[in-house]
Amino acid sequence: MMNLKKLSLLLVLVALFAAFFWFDGSRYLSFDALKSSQSALAQRYADQPLSFIASYFVVYVLATALSIPGAVMLTLAGGAIFGLGWGTLIVSFASSIGATLAFLAASFLLRDSLEARFNARLAEFNRGVENEGALYLFTLRLVPLVPFFVINLLMGLTQMRTWTYYWVSQLGMLAGTAVYVNAGTQLAQLDSLKGILSPALLGSLVLLGLFPLLARQVAQALKKRQVYARWLHLKPEQFDRNLIVIGAGAGGLVTAYIAAAVKAKVTLIEAHKMGGDCLNYGCVPSKALIKSAQVAHEMQHGARYGLQDTTPVFSFKAVMQRIQSVIAAIAPHDSVERYTALGVEVLSGHARIVNPWTIEISQPGAGDAPPQLQRLTTRAIVIATGARPTVPPLPGLQEVGFLTSDTLWEAFAQLDALPQRLVVLGGGPIGCELAQSFARLGAAVTLVEMAPRLLMGEDEDASQIVAQSLQADGVRLLKSHRALRCEPLPGASPLVDAFGPGVLVVEHSGTSLSIEFDALICAVGRSARLTGYGLEELGIDTDKTVRTNDYLETIYPNIYAAGDVAGPFQLTHVAAHQAWYAAVNALFGEFKKFKADYRVIPRATFTDPEVARVGINEQEARANNTPFEVTKFALADLDRALADSQTQGFVKVLTVPGKDTILGVCIVGHHAGDLLAEYVLAMKHGLGLSKILGTIHTYPTMSEANKYAAGEWKKAHAPQQLLKWVAKYHDWKRG
Repeated sequence: MMNLKKLSLLLVLVALFAAFFWFDGSRYLSFDALKSSQSALAQRYADQPLSFIASYFVVYVLATALSIPGAVMLTLAGGAIFGLGWGTLIVSFASSIGATLAFLAASFLLRDSLEARFNARLAEFNRGVENEGALYLFTLRLVPLVPFFVINLLMGLTQMRTWTYYWVSQLGMLAGTAVYVNAGTQLAQLDSLKGILSPALLGSLVLLGLFPLLARQVAQALKKRQVYARWLHLKPEQFDRNLIVIGAGAGGLVTAYIAAAVKAKVTLIEAHKMGGDCLNYGCVPSKALIKSAQVAHEMQHGARYGLQDTTPVFSFKAVMQRIQSVIAAIAPHDSVERYTALGVEVLSGHARIVNPWTIEISQPGAGDAPPQLQRLTTRAIVIATGARPTVPPLPGLQEVGFLTSDTLWEAFAQLDALPQRLVVLGGGPIGCELAQSFARLGAAVTLVEMAPRLLMGEDEDASQIVAQSLQADGVRLLKSHRALRCEPLPGASPLVDAFGPGVLVVEHSGTSLSIEFDALICAVGRSARLTGYGLEELGIDTDKTVRTNDYLETIYPNIYAAGDVAGPFQLTHVAAHQAWYAAVNALFGEFKKFKADYRVIPRATFTDPEVARVGINEQEARANNTPFEVTKFALADLDRALADSQTQGFVKVLTVPGKDTILGVCIVGHHAGDLLAEYVLAMKHGLGLSKILGTIHTYPTMSEANKYAAGEWKKAHAPQQLLKWVAKYHDWKRG
């Protein structure tokens, strides 16, 4: 139905446009024709003023709406007939209404098709229009160098509101309209259009158009000076560094790497271990643990593969030593030696921002000597201090002792055997991964989650599969259970000084339950490291993260933040992604700044099966009232999944209704994180499911699931009416 409406409107517009040229309408809109008919038009206006004004108004609106050449002549006519005051008023409203109709026509006819094809590229442009589109439209309207019909067409492709477009056009075109109407009042003295816009007048209009932009720049400069006001007397005339980066995790390492690559003098300061949380406490050790637990699990279920079920015999200490050896193997990638060789100065110590251009570094003194203090000046600073595990304010927790995803590696490395009774607080990605791994290695694990299900950020069908898998591995799930307090376990001696044993008391539906444990792991989330870096003294806004703008700037344009400390995603690959923007904006922002791009952010939870996602999921789409269609392909129908006995899970794709444009993807299954990459690429470059379906995938591989999911979409959108006619054709061909 919508296509028919568009076609009808297009035919009407084409017919009107063609009629104008067929009947040589341009001869009525020439300068000579206007001068010769001026007296006759003035007489008609004198005889029937209201009907003449109405006719003139309609003709002007149609000419503008159809982008017919000749609006200038009509404007001159308005001045010649109505005079400056009434002419300006009539032309101003007629031109704005006509321009708005042209805007709506372009929007109706072209916007959907272009968004479907260039969705990713237009999304960023539309965000810019939403933030500053009115200002830029106003500027363009003030400058008569840009043809107005071009502005109508281009703005119609954006998401600008119709009312905004109308009133900005009404206001912005007023100055130019007045100039032409005033010229029309002197029509008898004009020999050509050249006499209207003199170079001086044209230059004045250009300056008038640039004024809003210049005014904004001046306002920003004044605001910047105000922010720096109390520090200006401390600003050095020369700087020791171009850039100082605080924190050597993913965000800090990539920032320093980029700065060194473009030959900036950069210093990287780390208070603890190079590589940050990901290398030492998060991604790397947890994935090494998951692999060991997976091998143990497969040995226990050898019958699935025609083998004998076997109880794995292993040393827990050896498992923990393997984890440390994996960290050690990757550590050279993030080492002081490597970054020094790349041209980065690496300093060990705690950094504090003294003023917007000065960093104080505190380094431990030898023996009982006081800390050594060093100060460096820099043009720009990037804060990349990461995050730490959140510890809930649970009564008795500190007294009993606990572990986090940061501290458990060192604590468990001291043990000869895995603690037999583990409690994991938190059913998010970290809690689920640790609970499943330790259960597969033989511990009795209880996972306590206050929410009604695990992985609340994912769709219910995804979290349900993960919950079933954890329970199959022996994890005791206590969902909708609230932790009340911890108590010591009478007569029990701690395994090590840092944690347990103890009792966790939880509550569910008014009933309390006591759970004994040998070790308790807090995995309820992570909080940005914000204190101790001088942010409070500088007045840098912090809530749960360092508050930044789209360019990752803090309130000080030379101080940036990247990674977990900046948010909004606590993901290693997002920290590295932000690092590029922070580094480039910090070093070259005076020439060009880039807004951080969060359009396509993949993420994965590495349980078995894995849960990987990009874009929006069903629950987010419903919460945002985003229309969507769901296409789902079960891995139980995939040949390679059957061969590997890894049939648990699905590929689920959300698309724009009636189109193959991808809004989001959720994959649950073996190697889901790897399978997701194809969809990330497709969404990044605006490719739809048809492109994935038309791509050859190696057989038999898990990646074919992506192709088959695209095939399911294609099947659901097959042109049934056309296929009926094709069937009749084949019947006819058979005779």
